[in-house]
Amino acid sequence: MPIIDVRRLSKWYGPIPAVRDATFHVEAGEVVGFLGPNGAGKSTTLRILTGFMGASSGEVTVAGHDVARDPARVQASLGYMPESCALYPEMRVVEYLSFRAELKRIARSKRKIAVESALRDAGLDDVVARPIANLSKGYRQRVGLADALLGEPPLLILDEPTAGLDPNQMREVRALVKRLRDKHTIFLSTHILSEVEAVCSRAVVIARGRVVADGTLDEIRALSRSSDLIVRAVKKDGRDDAEATRALLAKLPGVQTVDATAAAAAQGATGEPGTFVIRLGPDASSDDVAERVVEALVAANQSVREVRAGKTSLEDVFATLTQDQTRDADVDADSAELHQQGETTT
Repeated sequence: MPIIDVRRLSKWYGPIPAVRDATFHVEAGEVVGFLGPNGAGKSTTLRILTGFMGASSGEVTVAGHDVARDPARVQASLGYMPESCALYPEMRVVEYLSFRAELKRIARSKRKIAVESALRDAGLDDVVARPIANLSKGYRQRVGLADALLGEPPLLILDEPTAGLDPNQMREVRALVKRLRDKHTIFLSTHILSEVEAVCSRAVVIARGRVVADGTLDEIRALSRSSDLIVRAVKKDGRDDAEATRALLAKLPGVQTVDATAAAAAQGATGEPGTFVIRLGPDASSDDVAERVVEALVAANQSVREVRAGKTSLEDVFATLTQDQTRDADVDADSAELHQQGETTT
């Protein structure tokens, strides 16, 4: 049984849909990225998963417990780190976590061990006695993570865990998440693609409130064909004339640009002399261009070592899957929540 099982989940704020007919699952032991642009419905989905918000329709179970019928057991089965952790700045780190352990009803006899374990796993051993107000943003994020770890729940749900951090702090938090994946199933919401590639094996992509992709990172990359060809060729007489080869390739029908070694290395090619990345024109067929490339190189007395499709980046696929997000304002989750807040105050 999946540790997270979401079926046909929808959430409406009045006439505005924030999540529409979403279906996905997370198996125990996985680290899954929940990926989407701002306003796609990620935070709304997480609030429903954690029992902080009700769904309009659909079925959601966490660790075998129905979120609507048994929210207390659901919350006991997971640790949730929201995007903005509501901490008490005047409390010391260990005091805050002890307080949170009590609120989570961890038995008094196990509370000290639970706090010490969370401090250790979140990398907070050196700041246990410091007031939270005196901590850096990165360490405050760690306190929020330690809170989620209290009681060693089987599932961690992390909402934008590196939001607002500098690059060094982001690397530290990602390293923490990597260490935790041996002990917890992790569902990590983010719009930062490098974060998913760094720590996740699978991703669920949401846009305009709908799940638009679900699979391993390689499966998601395969949803979009690369518009590049990687070519390696050398002169049969051993001479290296990269500029002449580049000019030859650039003249072929269907070729938009030709870049040499540095770009080839970035595309996962060898980066050896004689390696080129060919960017195809918008209507060009990769098979047709590849055939022309081989014919032209052979005619120029070159030995063709490799012609293959370039590596599709997760960024390219993400852009394709979510390109209409900003033009579909009626399903923007942020607008939906503002609508709901307006209804509540009127």
